[in-house]
Amino acid sequence: MKILVVSAHPDPSSMTNALRDVAVAELRAAGHSVRVTDLYAIGWKSEVDRLDFPALPASARLRVPAASGEAFATGSLTQDVVSAQQDLLWADALILAFPLWWFSMPAILKGWIDRVYAFGFAYGVGEHSETRWGDRYGEGTLAGKRAMLVVTAGGWPSHYGPRGINGPIDDLLFPIHHGVLFYPGYDVLPPFVQYRADRTDAATFDEAATALRARMRLLFETPPIPFRRQNGGDYAIPSMELRSDRVKPNLTGFAAHVERPDHGVEHVERPSR
Repeated sequence: MKILVVSAHPDPSSMTNALRDVAVAELRAAGHSVRVTDLYAIGWKSEVDRLDFPALPASARLRVPAASGEAFATGSLTQDVVSAQQDLLWADALILAFPLWWFSMPAILKGWIDRVYAFGFAYGVGEHSETRWGDRYGEGTLAGKRAMLVVTAGGWPSHYGPRGINGPIDDLLFPIHHGVLFYPGYDVLPPFVQYRADRTDAATFDEAATALRARMRLLFETPPIPFRRQNGGDYAIPSMELRSDRVKPNLTGFAAHVERPDHGVEHVERPSR
């Protein structure tokens, strides 16, 4: 299989890059074809600006979605973006490796998403009508592929637990899992998270490396997070709210968008009069 690994840490000797290298070595040892993009090493341009749309007239306003869609449709996106899009189309799976900075991904990785996920490529695809709101959230350009996060965090596991002060790790990663990866169609796997990354000794790293190798061996077998598909019937269109006849009305927040056996509405047969 083909795997694209995109990493985002400025220090080549970081825990993030060390774990990335462990994952890459394990995947290649298993016979997979792996491409690695180290965003800091290649000096990735993270900000979206007029330089991304060379065909845009100097007198025109920069409306990013419109400019992005026009550039994608006419083949005038910059070469770095085109190459990254080709890598995404090539890969059967995507791995994003990064440190958790201020409860999210580093700016350079967010900028990679901002620029590579062009209108017409990762969003704005499919039919938009009163009965269907595009090919997204489980459908889209990258449907049928897998994605996984390899994340390093400074805090303890308990800090990111159900009652931890930082909030549950699944909630913190929801915007990336659901919004960045599931949105354009990926099947999203549970993340690999290494806590206390700046206080990891050799023995702890060896344990983490062993666990990550095991995850890589199961990359194409691990069940994905069961996010609800937008066009699967659970959402009313075009309001895009969960339907009360499909999902219990008291379910709200991030967890409501993950399908669980006890989340559905029980339909009780009423006796005839």
